[in-house]
Amino acid sequence: METRKVQVTGGSTYTVSLPKTWATENEVSAGTTVEFYPEDDTLLLTPKSESHRQEGTLDVSNLEGDRLTRAVMTMYVSGFDIIRLEAGRITTDQRRAIRSATQGLVGVEVLEETTDSVVIQDLLDSSELSILNAVTRMRLISQSMLEDAVRALIDNDDDIAHDVIERDDDVDRLWLVVSRIFRATLRSPRAAEELGVPREDCFDFHSSARQLERVADHATKISNLALKLNEIPEPVADALEDLQADTSTILETSMDALFADDTDEATRLGHDAREAILEIDEHTRQVDNMLRDLDSVQAQSLGLIVDSLSRSADYGGNIAETALQKAAPRP
Repeated sequence: METRKVQVTGGSTYTVSLPKTWATENEVSAGTTVEFYPEDDTLLLTPKSESHRQEGTLDVSNLEGDRLTRAVMTMYVSGFDIIRLEAGRITTDQRRAIRSATQGLVGVEVLEETTDSVVIQDLLDSSELSILNAVTRMRLISQSMLEDAVRALIDNDDDIAHDVIERDDDVDRLWLVVSRIFRATLRSPRAAEELGVPREDCFDFHSSARQLERVADHATKISNLALKLNEIPEPVADALEDLQADTSTILETSMDALFADDTDEATRLGHDAREAILEIDEHTRQVDNMLRDLDSVQAQSLGLIVDSLSRSADYGGNIAETALQKAAPRP
């Protein structure tokens, strides 16, 4: 840390010198324009640069399959707009993995292919992406997935179960978008300003989006189990439907708390959701007791479904906790 004394020039203008080491490293010299970003009692300074797309290169010679897919997704989340993948020779399996990765990302397409490289590009303008819209969309999809997963189980409807499983890809794509936006706000105050959302709020939305992604995963798990189960006893079906309804209420209340503009309303909703977790725990124990009278194989599968619903409620509780922190006074 370095300190500088503020001086007055011309009788009304406050000036302060910049550390020479920082200025040299960032190519700031006489005549260079810098940008200031005020955040409450903090003033962030950064050299002004023309808006340009970030390019990155990755050697994929030793990567294939899921590792290559994850590497591409990591480059995307890290903020690269143009990603050049290079190797002595790009194999057919590698091209297949790269295409799989681009299909799992929003707005990304293969721009160029040669024998030794593949270039993919994000065609979306990052400044036009909205973290609020992405999280809202995740909320709608994940909650509908959970409801439909239990419906598929109760009605023994394989079509609904398969549809839920397919929708998990939509949630995963949105989760990567949220992660990309969040990391951009950490790197650049300019990104946070363009987004129009305080960086602390971006953290809260990112944290909550992670919980929604996990809810979607559990909805997928329930659907996969539903495909293996036949009809279940009506009392158990009714109990599971009630448990799902209680879980969805907690998720709904938690997300309402997160998005509430009024801090008092956010606090009230957050506490309501947290307190409802205790009722879910009791409800879960009651359903578990009902399963003891069933066939062991069926009981085990249904027990996993009960656990997924309970965990989803806990994720809602985590969102409520985040909402309470977001609504709390800030130092």
